[in-house]
Amino acid sequence: MAHREGEGGTAPTLIQSVRRAVRLLDELERRGGAGSAKQLAREALLPLPTAYHLLRTLVHEGLVRNDNGVYALVSPLRRDAGHTAHEPALRIQAWIDTLSLDLDAAVYFVQYRDGEVEVGAVSDNPARPPVQEWADFRATAHAHAAGQSLLLQLDPEQRGDHLSRHPVTALTPHTVEARRDFERRLVALPRRLPVLEHQEYALGAACAAVPITVGAETAAVALSIPASEGARLRGLADRLQRRAEQVLLSRTFAVAAHSHEP
Repeated sequence: MAHREGEGGTAPTLIQSVRRAVRLLDELERRGGAGSAKQLAREALLPLPTAYHLLRTLVHEGLVRNDNGVYALVSPLRRDAGHTAHEPALRIQAWIDTLSLDLDAAVYFVQYRDGEVEVGAVSDNPARPPVQEWADFRATAHAHAAGQSLLLQLDPEQRGDHLSRHPVTALTPHTVEARRDFERRLVALPRRLPVLEHQEYALGAACAAVPITVGAETAAVALSIPASEGARLRGLADRLQRRAEQVLLSRTFAVAAHSHEP
């Protein structure tokens, strides 16, 4: 008998709610865009009350509509209010620019696509310039927090393939030098918590990153501050995670849905 998530009686965290909502969206898409709450709950292995609650949230956010008990995707996963036909529901650049000002740090949005690390956006905040890319971000994921967060989300085979193509090398005296040591440290990290990095990619910079996984997309949002302000990093990382979770639950499913748009 399949185990339905949530039957253990513990309250879900916000990120767990996001993941469950994504599963409902995935099931809706798999069914051709429509289904009843009972069908979706059964196929997503969720308790029916949980499915109803999440579907109401998705309807409120304009991602799903309720047609007399039949839930349907709002194609192509765009919010109805306040957006034109070609405008993504979430403007990544505007979001990270706001985060940069609120957190007083440089902020980055990164994705793992086609086997490579891709920097999707960097905050525009003259008071907090980003870390200079002195070594290719794509080839040095092991050394920066954003890349480590992405690698942590991959399955072992994908991660092994990446590290075979982009070997672990020491960029600073603080970088892990051997692949075995890096992999051991990585698998010891909790998958959903912030990754912290102190001067592993660049001397003088401290960074943190939190994962954003929506559907099949693997992404992360990261921040950097001067290493001299390293005492702020843990608190900033926790605030960054809370902000990322809030955005995920309220309006970000379009990050994945529109990531391949021109």
